[in-house]
Amino acid sequence: MTKPSPLDDPTSAAFAWARWKRMMRLMCAVTGVTVVAILLYLWLAGPPVPIHFYIATGLGVGASMLLMAALMGLVFMSNGTGHDESVATMGGEPDDTQD
Repeated sequence: MTKPSPLDDPTSAAFAWARWKRMMRLMCAVTGVTVVAILLYLWLAGPPVPIHFYIATGLGVGASMLLMAALMGLVFMSNGTGHDESVATMGGEPDDTQD
C-alpha cells in the first residue's frame, strides 16, 4: 500500500500553497523591477528602436522569469512537503543505486 501524499492533508496543503503564492508575489515584484531596469538600460544605451522592440523584450523577459519562478516554486513545494518521497516509494523500496 502506498503512503498518502502529504498534500492530501488540508492543513499541510494550505501551508504549502500559501508559501508558493508568497514566493510568486515576491517574484512578480522582482520580475517587474528587472523588466523596467532592462528596458531603461536598452532605451538609454542603445540606438533608437521601434516601440515594438521594447514591448517584445518586456513581455519575453517577464514571461520567461515568471514561468521559471512558477515551475521552480512547484519543485520546491513538492520536495518541501514530502510529496516526492511518497511518490518515490510507490513501487516498494526506493532505489539507492542512483547518485
